[in-house]
Amino acid sequence: MMDIGSNIRMIRKRKNITIAQICEETGLSQGFMSQVETNKTSPSIATLENIARALNVPLAYLLLKKEERMNIVRKDERLITTSGSYKLKVEHLSSTKNVRTMIVELPPGSSTGDTPHAHEGEEVHIVMKGSIYAEQGEDAAEFHEGDSFSWNACTPHLVKNIGSETAVIMIAVYRESEQDLGIV
Repeated sequence: MMDIGSNIRMIRKRKNITIAQICEETGLSQGFMSQVETNKTSPSIATLENIARALNVPLAYLLLKKEERMNIVRKDERLITTSGSYKLKVEHLSSTKNVRTMIVELPPGSSTGDTPHAHEGEEVHIVMKGSIYAEQGEDAAEFHEGDSFSWNACTPHLVKNIGSETAVIMIAVYRESEQDLGIV
């Protein structure tokens, strides 16, 4: 069930707009607005358009589900896990239904595995620090701070730290299906 009423109330309160002000602008009664905000009635699209206009937000914003809204992950609240035989540190950043972003640290000499691996999805990598070697199928290259590369992860691939300092890579992974996303 959609929770449009809570969305309206949250936006109204955040903007310090009273129910009376909304009613004045839309011509709706305070009782009706109260029922809308408590999800006791389902307003028409035309009524929602008037409410959205009074709140100065797009109609589509009122219709967003909680999981479709902005997802905030503060630096000190990131989930931190390890991955692979080298126990690479993975900091999970913000995500959507199909896209996950993370920061992966590769200590000198470490890699995403001893052999290339494949999985569903597309990946974009940005080298934030250090030097790495990446290979996908027959393609291979060295990358340094500021460089980026991308690939379809269904082709076996491998990333290795070739520098003398810990390499830090930011990775965005896109997958069609909603499932636990691996790394690199």
